[in-house]
Amino acid sequence: MIWTIISILVVLWLIGLLAHIGGALIHLLLIVAVIVLAYKLVTKNRAKSV
Repeated sequence: MIWTIISILVVLWLIGLLAHIGGALIHLLLIVAVIVLAYKLVTKNRAKSV
């Protein structure tokens, strides 16, 4: 589920970047995708170590 959300956010970011639409919102989508990915990786590692 998380990977689907990340993929959609990255694809929307690329479309916005290439089509020059959305302005700063497009870069915000990329930042959100990276934050979600980082959170997923941290929580995955934390679950293994407990």
